[in-house]
Amino acid sequence: MLNQLLKLNKSVKTMQAVIYKGNKKLDSYLYIESKDDFSRLPEVLLSMMGRLDYVMTLELNKKRKLAQADVQQVMRALEQDGFYLQIPDTSEYLALARKLPASNAIPKL
Repeated sequence: MLNQLLKLNKSVKTMQAVIYKGNKKLDSYLYIESKDDFSRLPEVLLSMMGRLDYVMTLELNKKRKLAQADVQQVMRALEQDGFYLQIPDTSEYLALARKLPASNAIPKL
């Protein structure tokens, strides 16, 4: 049984993702391979994100669930490009906007 678990664990590819949040892009997160190693990031991306603040480090594998990204897509982007940019889904913002009142009218007394 232990040998089967060890084989299974070896067959599941894992990788580290270090996550940062920029101060210019609301709800956007940048995944990179190594902490504070921004060498593979395009300069335009760095300026677009602004100051990057460390959020967390995650161990990724194909069975892990991420809240707003496909883990296999993240892993593929990290391998190929050295980063993955998670941006908010605008449809969520549009749905929220439809639920808000059109204006903040002052009630008549």
